[in-house]
Amino acid sequence: MKIFDMNFNRRLEDQLEFIIEIDKAKNILRKTKLFDGNRFENDAEHSWTICIMALLLREYSNFSVNIEKVIIMLLLHDIVEIDAGDTFLYFKDKDNVHDKERKAAERIFGLLENDQKEYFINIWNEFEEKETNEAKFAVVFDRLEPMLQNYINEGYTWKKHNITYDMVIENNQHIKNGSKEIWEFALKLLDKAVEKGYLTK
Repeated sequence: MKIFDMNFNRRLEDQLEFIIEIDKAKNILRKTKLFDGNRFENDAEHSWTICIMALLLREYSNFSVNIEKVIIMLLLHDIVEIDAGDTFLYFKDKDNVHDKERKAAERIFGLLENDQKEYFINIWNEFEEKETNEAKFAVVFDRLEPMLQNYINEGYTWKKHNITYDMVIENNQHIKNGSKEIWEFALKLLDKAVEKGYLTK
């Protein structure tokens, strides 16, 4: 059911309805807490933070990237969780997750006219496949932010879900494909987390 029906500009009305729909991302809570530990982060906050990180830290990319495309990926990548829900990185049963997310992408981006729908779905797929330079660099920050949050919050999520050092390494190795320097930093951070008792080996 359409929210706007003013016979003014159908494309503009569809775009505004899309904006209203994706506002629901503010209600999707993640498993990690904000840096101040006050509450759980939502998807919209996560996307905003990692966009800033990508802009600020682009000098550490392994290769030249189109930073605008990286930012678009980071803004769009979790919109599907409006329908599919947040999938914990360390969740073992992920068989049906991608199908749910693909259906969500079709529905949510389908609120737009075909040109923008196809563009956004293609960008979302590119991020998911992690093969282009932009996708590899975008993934760096999607994975780094929760690692930083856990370190700052003394391993809150790691401890709550019995996440080990080896599990963190295994699930975050994509970072090195986009930035070897940031991956080296992450490894040192994880060693420090073990030393402090935030993470177990």
